[in-house]
Amino acid sequence: MGAPRIGPMPTPRVYMDHAATTDMLPEAVEAYVAQAQRGGNPASLHSGGRSARMALETGRDSVAAALNAEPVEIILTSGGTEADNMAVLGLFRAARDADSRRTVIALSTVEHHAVSEAAEWLAAHEGAELAWLEVDADGRVDPDDLRELLARRGDELALVTVMWANNEVGTVQPIAELAALCDRAGVSFHVDAVQAFCAVPVDAHLPGISTLAVSAHKLGGPMGVGALYAPRTVTLAATSFGGGQERSVRSGTVNAAGAAAFGAAVHAAQRDTHAEFVRRARLRDTLVAGIRERVPQAVLRGPEPGAPEDEWAHPTRLPGNAHFTFPGCEGDSMLFLFDAAGVALSTGSACNAGVPRASHVLLAMGVPEETARGAQRFSLGHSSTPDDVTAVLAAVAEVYDRAHTAGLSGHVPGFAS
Repeated sequence: MGAPRIGPMPTPRVYMDHAATTDMLPEAVEAYVAQAQRGGNPASLHSGGRSARMALETGRDSVAAALNAEPVEIILTSGGTEADNMAVLGLFRAARDADSRRTVIALSTVEHHAVSEAAEWLAAHEGAELAWLEVDADGRVDPDDLRELLARRGDELALVTVMWANNEVGTVQPIAELAALCDRAGVSFHVDAVQAFCAVPVDAHLPGISTLAVSAHKLGGPMGVGALYAPRTVTLAATSFGGGQERSVRSGTVNAAGAAAFGAAVHAAQRDTHAEFVRRARLRDTLVAGIRERVPQAVLRGPEPGAPEDEWAHPTRLPGNAHFTFPGCEGDSMLFLFDAAGVALSTGSACNAGVPRASHVLLAMGVPEETARGAQRFSLGHSSTPDDVTAVLAAVAEVYDRAHTAGLSGHVPGFAS
């Protein structure tokens, strides 16, 4: 007879993919619409241009304040990917041009593709050498590994880059310690803080941080806008040319409406970050405990969560991240079954040409490829509720049973191939 159907495919009612993007906060929507309706080019000198410039700079001020930075240190971009690209390419070229020996880029094996592919492009086209920093079973970089690399090849390093918090398994890296090592060695240090910003405490002025990337749409702002923290003491080779906007590092008309909305979202998200961290972490812990109870075979990946009230000061995991592998299951099968049950989430892995691929993050953590293919990332955000968690827990056992029956073939019982 086959497995019973979960039911017709409704529009997902429960959103568990906030790590991919989160819904815009009302304050951000209001700021965006207001500036979009006013219009004006922020580089123009007439009153419309000056008004747009004021909206843009107000947004920049809010982003800077939340990063413990100065507004002049914030370069507005089209998002986190551009900010990461600008930092990796810009820092590498500046270091190499100043000292031809500095052609080595050190990066963790769990970096976002915005960082790793930029570094790999430099290796393929501009003579960079990549030195990979391995991670442990929780996805964490050991500062001793960086210390050893700096001692051995410090004179050859153009930059080191390690993300603040991992977008798949939620691991928070020891950024302060890593940055301090680079500071003492005189090596540039870039941080991808896209997932961390406004979720855990982020301080761009930690000694040793050269550049830091953030994005609006991960915290309640619009897509298409981000920022790169880059103090004037850091030399960045320009990655685009034109009108000289954004300190001539990133020329082009700046998105005033996006900047205004970004600033409004950051201001709203920063109102009580501690309380929101605890609220979100408690939902995550309920979700983790419930999945473990209903599907004992599931394995939580990344650090074991601590008590939410204690984690805030020294977080080891993002408060809204619960990443599991389900043995004997294809991640895409589970994703579609959850979707049919009204729950939207992510596998957290890439899919090339329709062929399921294991996550490079999980593989770097030592997870076997077959196991890594059964990944599901549950990520909570500012709009998540206890009812959302309840809905996931009501579906997870049946979803697992059906996906396990299908195995690793990619075929989902009850769905057309």
